[in-house]
Amino acid sequence: MTIPEQIKNKLQLKESCEVEYKSAAGGFPVKEFWITFSAFANTNGGTIVLGVKQKGKQFIPDGLSEELVGKYRKQFWDDAHNKSCVNYPMLVESDVQEFETEGGQRLLIFRVPRASHDMRPIFLHGNPLGNTYKRRDEGDYQCSDDEVRQMFSDANNMRQSADSRILRNYTMDDIDLPTLQQYRRAYDKKHEDHPWTMVDDMKFLENIGAYRKDRVNSIEGFTVAGMLMFGKTQSITDPECCQEFFPDYRERLSDDPQIRWTNRVYPDGTWEANLYQFFTRVLPMLQHALPVPFSLDEQQRRNETTTAHTSLREALANSLIHAAYTVRGNVVIDRYFDRIVISNPGTMLVSLEEFYEGGHSICRNPLLQKMFVFLGIGEKGGTGADVIAKGWADNGWAIPTLCEKTAPDRVETVLYVSEKALINNIATEIVDKHDFVNKITEKLLTNTDIGDKLAIRLYIGDNLEVNETAVDKMAEIMLYLSNNPRAKSTTLAEHMGMSASTSRNYLNCLLVLDFIVTEGANKNRVYSLKIES
Repeated sequence: MTIPEQIKNKLQLKESCEVEYKSAAGGFPVKEFWITFSAFANTNGGTIVLGVKQKGKQFIPDGLSEELVGKYRKQFWDDAHNKSCVNYPMLVESDVQEFETEGGQRLLIFRVPRASHDMRPIFLHGNPLGNTYKRRDEGDYQCSDDEVRQMFSDANNMRQSADSRILRNYTMDDIDLPTLQQYRRAYDKKHEDHPWTMVDDMKFLENIGAYRKDRVNSIEGFTVAGMLMFGKTQSITDPECCQEFFPDYRERLSDDPQIRWTNRVYPDGTWEANLYQFFTRVLPMLQHALPVPFSLDEQQRRNETTTAHTSLREALANSLIHAAYTVRGNVVIDRYFDRIVISNPGTMLVSLEEFYEGGHSICRNPLLQKMFVFLGIGEKGGTGADVIAKGWADNGWAIPTLCEKTAPDRVETVLYVSEKALINNIATEIVDKHDFVNKITEKLLTNTDIGDKLAIRLYIGDNLEVNETAVDKMAEIMLYLSNNPRAKSTTLAEHMGMSASTSRNYLNCLLVLDFIVTEGANKNRVYSLKIES
C-alpha cells in the first residue's frame, strides 16, 4: 500500500480532500508550508503531510526522527500564534497528528479546515494584500486585491450585507417604474388583501428593503438591492452601485461552429436590465428546455407544474441571490442541448458539505433574497440543494452538480437534461401549437386532400384525441432535424427504425402543423425545421 493510500485510510480522507506533501529533511519548510496553509483555509480545506518528498508518482519519506517531529510540532504552534506569521491559527490540537507508515517512517500531518466566511481571509505576514492565497488544482496562487476585498466584504456580511448599502444621491427617477409595477402585480397576486398592496410605491419599496433608513448615521436612501431589482440599467452600472453588473443568458443550440449563440439575453439597450426583468425573461426560456406533463386542462391549456420547473426556478434565483455584484464577472447562464450551466461571481459562504446537508443558510444578499421570497421564490431554510435536486431525481436525471471555481472566484451549477427530456419538451410544443385543436378539427370537417387527412388522423385520430405515441415520434424527428437539417425521409426512417411510408406520414403531419419545411421533390425532397422570423 502506498503512503497516500495509508494516509487516506488512516485519516478517512474524503475523495474531495486535497493532500499536499512537503519535505522536511532540511528543516521546517516555513514559506511553502504557510502558503499552502493559507490556500487550503481560503478554499476547501486540505491536509499537509510533513516529511514526504514527492518525485513524480513516488513518495519518499524523509525519515523524521521522534525528536524532529516534536520540534516541528512546537515550531508550528509558535508560528500559528504569531500574527506576523499568520493572522489566525485555525487548528486545534486534534488537527495535528503524528503518523507512522507501514515501513516505520514518522510523518507529521496537519488537517487544515476550510475557514468560515466570517474568518476569511487567512493571510500571512500581517498584511492581507499580496499575502493571501487560494488553492487551484494542485497549486497555490496569490489572490488579487479584489479577491481579498471580497473576502472582507463577505466576513462583514452579518453586520451589514453588501446589498443593504445605502446609495448616495439616488432618487425615484433611477427606478424603472414598469418593472416595479410588474413586481407589485405579482406581489398582490401572492398576498391578496395584504396591507402592503394598498400603500404607495415609495412606502412599498421601503417595506421590502429597497429603500432604507439608517437611524444610527442619520441617512436614508435606496439600497443596492433595490436598485439591482428595480433600477434602470445606467443607474445600476453607475460606479456608486454595481459598475460590473452584466447578467448574460446564452443559448448554444447549434452544431454549426460559426454560430456562437442561437439566442441571447443581455443588457443590449433594448430593455432595463435589472434583476427582476432578467429573471422573468430568462426563466421561461430555461423552462422551455424541460419536459412537462403531457396533458391539457379544460380550456385546452398546457399543464406544466412539475418539480423540475420548481428546481430550475430555485437554481436561477439561488444564483442571483448569492452572486457577488461588486466584483468583476457576471451572472452567466448557458443553455446547451443536454445541460444548463448557471454561474455567478463569488464564493460559497458555506462549505459544499454543509450545502448538500441542508439546514445551513448564509446569504450574501439577504435583501434580494427577501424580495424573491415575497413572491414565493428562493429558499430561506438552507434547503435549496434539496429543492434543486428533487426535480431532477423525480425525472431520473443525473443529479445537478455544484462546484467552486477560482481565478476568478465563481460558483457553477450544472443541470443535466436527458435527450428524452428534450423529446418530451418538443412533444409539448406540438401539443401546445396555437389553436391546434380548432385548426385540426376544421381541416377534418372540410374537403382536405388525402395526404393531409392521413397526417391529421395519425395525429389526433377519429375521436379528436391526441395520439401521444405519434406526438413522441414527431418530437424525436424534430430533435433529429435540429441537428441534421435537410434530411431525407429515408434517412429519418433508418434513424427512427421505421418504414419509409410511416416516416413520411409523420413528416406530413409536421408539415400540416407548420413545424417543418420541405425542399425539392420525389427522391430529392429534404426536410428541415421551420425557422421562425
